[in-house]
Amino acid sequence: MLSRTAAVLLPLFGRLTVTREAREPFAAGSVFVANHDSLADPALVLAALRGVGVTPVVMAAAGLWRVPMLGRALAQGGHIPVHRRTARAADALEAAARAVRSGRHVLIYAEGGLPPREDAACAAPRPFRTGLARLAAATGAQVVPVGQAGARRLASGPAVKQLAGVLTAPVRRPRFHVHIGRPVRLPSGTAAGTAVARRAVGDAWRQAARAVGEPAAGRASHGHASPPSGSVRSASRS
Repeated sequence: MLSRTAAVLLPLFGRLTVTREAREPFAAGSVFVANHDSLADPALVLAALRGVGVTPVVMAAAGLWRVPMLGRALAQGGHIPVHRRTARAADALEAAARAVRSGRHVLIYAEGGLPPREDAACAAPRPFRTGLARLAAATGAQVVPVGQAGARRLASGPAVKQLAGVLTAPVRRPRFHVHIGRPVRLPSGTAAGTAVARRAVGDAWRQAARAVGEPAAGRASHGHASPPSGSVRSASRS
């Protein structure tokens, strides 16, 4: 229901385009990892993934389960609350591992939070936490890097600014783009796996940033992004 709602509502607020590098189906129990810079970007990513036939279990901050209606939807969808900086933090990885082993896809935000910025510009992914690498090591799952750009044009900064952004978006029609990279297998070792994952998401983010006209000079790692081989398609019908 969460993915379907995102796909239905997002076209009201802006124009989403999606590119994808690999054309073959994603392996069952894949772990999708996306850059996170706005409260709005999960909607972009979920709508984009639904467009390619993926409806993942989402690992999200446990506080969202206390939001009326949203919390119920998250619980009914089997999504995974992350109790950060508590003794229950490890429970989320265990739940994610069970989902992966059962064949369900999982969406994780490895940066562990939002950037402390108020401007609407996007930037390269910040350092990753180690949970993603540990999840991949425990399950053997392939990791699919996802880069999104433009979400901060919809919601960024303090609460008043975010509300204004959402209310004016149907008139402004901001551009959003999600680039789904080629699946990778992370190397053994938490540090090495985390570095490879962050580099792959950084490459995907640069593709997305260029698609919406954002400067993509910020670098998450060394190396150059390869051009997307998938065609651009609109997920907004606009």
